[in-house]
Amino acid sequence: MKPDTSSRAVAAWLFFCCAMIFAMVVIGGVTRLTESGLSITEWKPAAGAIPPLNEGAWQDAFAKYQQIPQYREHNAGMTLAEFKTIFWWEFVHRLWGRLIGVVYAVPLLWFVLRGHVRGRLAGRLAAIFMLGGLQGVLGWYMVKSGLVDRISVSQYRLTAHLGLALLIYAATLWTALDLLQPRPAGTRLSHAALGFAGLVFVTMLAGGFVAGLDAGMSYNTFPLMDGRFVPAGYLDETPWWLNFFENVAAVQFNHRILAMTTLVAAIALAIAGRNAAPRARALALATGAMAALQAVLGISTLLLVVPIPLAAAHQAGAVALLTLALATAHAAREPALTLLRAAAPARTA
Repeated sequence: MKPDTSSRAVAAWLFFCCAMIFAMVVIGGVTRLTESGLSITEWKPAAGAIPPLNEGAWQDAFAKYQQIPQYREHNAGMTLAEFKTIFWWEFVHRLWGRLIGVVYAVPLLWFVLRGHVRGRLAGRLAAIFMLGGLQGVLGWYMVKSGLVDRISVSQYRLTAHLGLALLIYAATLWTALDLLQPRPAGTRLSHAALGFAGLVFVTMLAGGFVAGLDAGMSYNTFPLMDGRFVPAGYLDETPWWLNFFENVAAVQFNHRILAMTTLVAAIALAIAGRNAAPRARALALATGAMAALQAVLGISTLLLVVPIPLAAAHQAGAVALLTLALATAHAAREPALTLLRAAAPARTA
């Protein structure tokens, strides 16, 4: 059953939003890698869309940055030109978030007024919009954690910010796929692909803690960590569960284990999809290939001590892997038309 023109138009808009969210995750990653996230110390949802326009405004923004611990303890002596570099990364990150809001809200309103979006679909898209608003609030909540007592943002808030971005991305992508091809019934392969997407999501969250603690700057060998499979000091923190979130050795080790588990699971998914319908089979194979590439990117990033271009590519690869996993899960579901035919009474001669 082919989607009608309005469904295709709404799906195209949602895919465009997905592309913008994908880019946002990568921009956010670079903002963290360049330690730019604290360069703007205020949150002005409207006025903040305009950057400093003269020397006095730049000096004012720089003076506010000089009041926070990151400048005093980490960047003392920074020049105005150096400040501008980190300022622009954070500014672009925030501006891109505002643009996503506009690109999402304006067409949504138009589609609703034209009657192309209604009922459950309208409710789902409204919920995604509200999550986007919450993401902006969470982003500022994250930044606030690094303005008083820390020289960087909280790894907990950073990971929450990343996780919500991925949930918004996944919900938007799945809705777009539903509009192009409703597929109501799951299969073993679709369930496996959804489970794999969940594993990718958890692995990415573990990567958020690696980024939040700068854990990639340590133990730059593979597969061993300081000559050991399980690093020394893995359970040094008390209580023990804090090691999963605050111990550099444990956080990096856990991300490594999750990443290798993800690679094995992706290969298994590709093998499981060998007898699926052509589109699902191709997507399952692409998922396996992307997981292998992502492992190479991750190991290279570690061994080379986190060069920014390679680390950004690794983060983009993670989102691409999540995309392929969700696309595989959707493609592997039983098409609605097939179900209708299966349920229809047999014709008599």
